[in-house]
Amino acid sequence: MKKIAAIYQKKKIRGWLLGGMLMGLGLLLCLPVLVLFSGSLADGVEWQQRTVSYLQDTDGYILWRWIPDYPTLEHYRRLLFYSPAFFQLVWNSLRMTAGILLGQLVIAVPAAWVFAVYRFPGKQALFSLYVILMLLPFQVTMLSKYLVLQEAGLMNTPWAVVLPAVFSTFPVFLIYRSFTGIPAELLEAARVDGAGEWQSFTRVGLPAAQGGILAAMILSFLESWNMMEEPLAFLEDKALWPLSLYLPEIAMNQAGYACAASVITLTVSLFVFAIFHDALEQGIITSGLKA
Repeated sequence: MKKIAAIYQKKKIRGWLLGGMLMGLGLLLCLPVLVLFSGSLADGVEWQQRTVSYLQDTDGYILWRWIPDYPTLEHYRRLLFYSPAFFQLVWNSLRMTAGILLGQLVIAVPAAWVFAVYRFPGKQALFSLYVILMLLPFQVTMLSKYLVLQEAGLMNTPWAVVLPAVFSTFPVFLIYRSFTGIPAELLEAARVDGAGEWQSFTRVGLPAAQGGILAAMILSFLESWNMMEEPLAFLEDKALWPLSLYLPEIAMNQAGYACAASVITLTVSLFVFAIFHDALEQGIITSGLKA
């Protein structure tokens, strides 16, 4: 019994150590968010006091207090009530993100179904090409996208950002993993019962892959809401910029204002993740198990 108790005590200590280490890592990852929130509540005078060594280009450290001496909501009030440009950029982000998600539902879901269910010449080569394109960073494909959009007359329009993202390969790959888990016998039974290809897709395929589809849409939302390189490269008119490009335009002497804008921008992503994190986790796990 003493040996069993000793083993149990060692496992318990290991669990505490592992939990403490994970909590420490989690706190370390959350520090930037805590800094943003704390900075958004500090007024301009306090920000100058904190960063005087940086602003004057002298030796010394930036002084930081997690709790401001005189907390204020002035930065949020200025953003929400006296910055119409801020709401214009929020609207730009919303419509671009909605267009991307709607387009991916129309394009990516049927494409994933075709790859998962049907056999046709060159299928493996084409799917391999999809995977390769998924791995390429934006910098590699930026020039080709720019040339195509320029020839199509879509530069400096929201379509220059929306259309390339609509044809992204990652949603196809993730949803494809969900469709491959559908038993072939189930599809064959549906066809024997008189279901056509469209009915098999809508009544069998979509319900079976809804976890993967939802996970792909959540990840696409987070990526689209925070995208910076695409609109910066393809949109010259600042009135068309999304909210993600508003933050770099704020100067250092408006640090508290920038922190408040960052907190509001981040809140949207956190809100979506908080609501759908279970569906996102289950969708990714299911897609992985069916691979």
